[in-house]
Amino acid sequence: MEAFVVRGGRKLEGTMRVDGAKNAALPILAASVLTEETVVLQGVPMISDVRKMTDILTMLGCWIRRDGHTLTLDAGGLNRTEMPDALSKQIRSSIFLLGPILSRFRQATVTYPGGCEIGLRPIDLHLSGLRSLGVAIHEEGGVIHCDGGNMHSGEVHLDYPSVGATENILMAAALARGTTRIENAAKEPEIADLCDFLTQMGAHISGGGTSTILIEGRETLHGCRYRPIPDRIEAGTLLCAAAMTEGSVLLRGVRPEHMRAVLYKLGESGVTLRESAAGLRLSGRATQPLQVRTLAYPGFPTDMQAPMMALALSLRGTSVFLETIFENRFMHAREMVRMGASIRIEDRIALVSGGHPLGGTSVTSTDLRGGAALMLCGLLAEGETTLHDPNGQIARGYEDLPGMLRALGAEVEEE
Repeated sequence: MEAFVVRGGRKLEGTMRVDGAKNAALPILAASVLTEETVVLQGVPMISDVRKMTDILTMLGCWIRRDGHTLTLDAGGLNRTEMPDALSKQIRSSIFLLGPILSRFRQATVTYPGGCEIGLRPIDLHLSGLRSLGVAIHEEGGVIHCDGGNMHSGEVHLDYPSVGATENILMAAALARGTTRIENAAKEPEIADLCDFLTQMGAHISGGGTSTILIEGRETLHGCRYRPIPDRIEAGTLLCAAAMTEGSVLLRGVRPEHMRAVLYKLGESGVTLRESAAGLRLSGRATQPLQVRTLAYPGFPTDMQAPMMALALSLRGTSVFLETIFENRFMHAREMVRMGASIRIEDRIALVSGGHPLGGTSVTSTDLRGGAALMLCGLLAEGETTLHDPNGQIARGYEDLPGMLRALGAEVEEE
């Protein structure tokens, strides 16, 4: 069982470079199977989800070499279209392989994916989008069999701008003859990044990062060298940590334009944010309570709700959080209460009464972002906090969050 000991009371100060984005790297890894040529990905975060995805790709027949944060992939020998059941159930991103494998081989078999238990995340939109492209789908015993023998381009209208569904349909359409149109597509920066990667491979795509995406199918795609965008959620987590400790931190490699909603809320709290050629600096003291409503991009990201709630515990007054994306994403709140936090949950609303002292105690990571938020709470608490992470949730999205915090002056030890 993984556990971390956090001792509070230290300001975070210094400079940190942000890693490549988890939510960009995983679909890009999946898209690499669309070509038989070599793909080189630089700046890939070595998180556990990436390792599991590369394990799945290897089991399917891909050749992969890792050199630090660079991955070299050759899917020319890919010879299986059925996802390994045990690994697929450990990582939700395994579903990203459905679209590209279907696109290349016209058949695929997957199981329902795993991931954080933060609420219902059905893949209905993925499947209905693929059906719009002529894919015949049969579900039996938790296994999804897809036949793309009659696969073609088409028009897909998503009932909700699902990031995963948009990405899967994009990849499925990349090798489908004709032009595919996705309406109400997700607009996250990671979508635009996937489109840029596919374009580097020779795909013809327009509208990436907007609500309407056009994909002109190609017969083949070629290899390329690519670097995924930096992780806006990791950046936001570090900024929250700096704000709640009244610190001063410079983040390098970050793209502020990808995280305007988060930066706006941080600014509302009272801290000073400065963008320059050197990076993004946060300094000053956060004092004002917040009102946060999670929304699809460009709204406030649900992945930042828990870290922002940790910050809210340091702000005198009542902060209000409305979670509109997932119905079960306040699980971290009960662990925060164990530390002395005053939080009341009413359906999808959390009322956070901040400014009260927190005390170190034993808490348990509930999910990836909730676990990171609890580590941040330890920075604020008096005494020693022991954070248990039995399923290694934090490492699913942060390559080394304890190490980053230590480099900025925090006291975090791994047991």
